[in-house]
Amino acid sequence: MTRIVFLDVDPEDQALVAGRFQEAVIKGTLPEKEVIASCDVAEIVSCFITTAFPKKVLDRLPSLKLLVTRSVGYDHIDADACRGAGVALCNVPDYGSHVIAEHVFALLLATLRHIHEGDARVEGGQFDYHGLRGIALRGKTIGIVGTGKIGRRVAQIAHGFGMKILATDKCRTLELEDLLGVRYVPLTELLAGSDIVTLHMPALPETHHLFDAERFAQMKDGAILVNTARGSLIDSRALLEALHAGKLSHALLDVLEHEQNFEQNRALVNHPKVVTTPHIAFYADDSMRNMYLDAFESIDQWTRGKTPDHVVKPVNVVCDLPGIAKR
Repeated sequence: MTRIVFLDVDPEDQALVAGRFQEAVIKGTLPEKEVIASCDVAEIVSCFITTAFPKKVLDRLPSLKLLVTRSVGYDHIDADACRGAGVALCNVPDYGSHVIAEHVFALLLATLRHIHEGDARVEGGQFDYHGLRGIALRGKTIGIVGTGKIGRRVAQIAHGFGMKILATDKCRTLELEDLLGVRYVPLTELLAGSDIVTLHMPALPETHHLFDAERFAQMKDGAILVNTARGSLIDSRALLEALHAGKLSHALLDVLEHEQNFEQNRALVNHPKVVTTPHIAFYADDSMRNMYLDAFESIDQWTRGKTPDHVVKPVNVVCDLPGIAKR
């Protein structure tokens, strides 16, 4: 019988997995040694981004034939090592791009309309609006760096708020231009013209520290930076310096460069103009359900002898829009 192991399963999701794969071994997030021990004879493993599968781990799993990550990104897995070992790697291309886009605006609205401060003030017995004047989104310019599934959803919501929309990507999406008035520009022009810059790029060698001191210097004075993508897109030290200097008015971060070492982030997250959430943009009811159902489908297709629809294929990413390529 094929042995299936599900890792990184929250307690509230265990019944969903067990109801579909009664024979599956279901675990939470484990340290590396326990991952190897739990998966050593497994043919199929499903994980999330909280469990890494570098080559040294994959080499210890000789029975593994299918690895399904319940995420869009798969930089926590050595895809080349999977191919070399004959392991099919699947991801979930879109389990809920809308919920991540919604979180962008949750961060913006909560910050710019002083929701947290207002709540604390009222709880403290002071029902007074003075000092809490907010900033409206209507008429502001938002710059979307990366217009894949999530970036497109951000554009749709921004259009609903009456915002002006700039975008940069290696490819243009004509529907965004035609329907939402999105204007594609080089990254340098986007940075200079945007009141809000939101990041929706994958973690790749080409995008590592895409936002560094030079990029921050190109941004509009007082701009707001939002990152719900990957922490490695931003040079944390450079961001902290830009905040200290007043170049940026706020940084709204759902991801951090050093998520596994909080001490390296302490100065950043404690800055008064930084709002952080613990990588929860994806974490909503329908998105969690969708990521499991999509993973189930990949497993079902593989066990029926079919190539799963969402097998990760080798890609060569070329950033060819002027100004977006890393120097």
